[in-house]
Amino acid sequence: MSARGEEIAVAGAALFADFGGAIFWPEQSLLAVADLHLEKGSSFARKGVLLPPYDTAATLGALARVLAHYRPRTLVALGDSFHDGDGPARIADKDRAALKELQRGRDWIWIAGNHDPNPAQDIGGVFADMLAVGTLIFRHEPSPHGTQCEIAGHLHPLARVSRRGRSVSRRCFASDGKRLVMPAFGAYAGGLNVRHRAFRQVFGTLAFTAHLLGESRLYAIAATHCLPD
Repeated sequence: MSARGEEIAVAGAALFADFGGAIFWPEQSLLAVADLHLEKGSSFARKGVLLPPYDTAATLGALARVLAHYRPRTLVALGDSFHDGDGPARIADKDRAALKELQRGRDWIWIAGNHDPNPAQDIGGVFADMLAVGTLIFRHEPSPHGTQCEIAGHLHPLARVSRRGRSVSRRCFASDGKRLVMPAFGAYAGGLNVRHRAFRQVFGTLAFTAHLLGESRLYAIAATHCLPD
């Protein structure tokens, strides 16, 4: 398996942080993604905000590439997989078929999120509030003040850094070695600056690292060296 990121140790577990925004745990053959926000475009269209209706296909395409690379036995989607509770009913037939193909031959676990708290029909997989595997808990919202060893989503971490006289913002993983907050994987998902107080509520301090997603690698930057908004 060729490298697509870098190893990050979380609570003793050796994880691979993929530069596409996924986490792979080789020991468990488990791949995790967060905040797919499928059907966000169609959700906005219902409110009169017209976005190109290609986000679900783009997100599933990116996920297909990561799955083809790692070939995990288990996929865990860490909540807000759909932008709203009606999203599964709106998904186009071709995208539904693509999703079913991605699920073929592996366990697929949908973790409940604040956008999609209830189980949905006709999208395959199983549903759970959270999942405990080995030393880690997989959940949607990070627990406050780092009370658990966990992999979570929800906050859509984004880091802004200064390079060559200009600032650059990138999605990122945020981790202090005990817990990790994953970037949003969805094509239309936004981001929250890691200097926002929401991250201090998770980590307690700014003593964590932002692993910025690059085109072909990750860039590890101390949160204290990231720029506020």
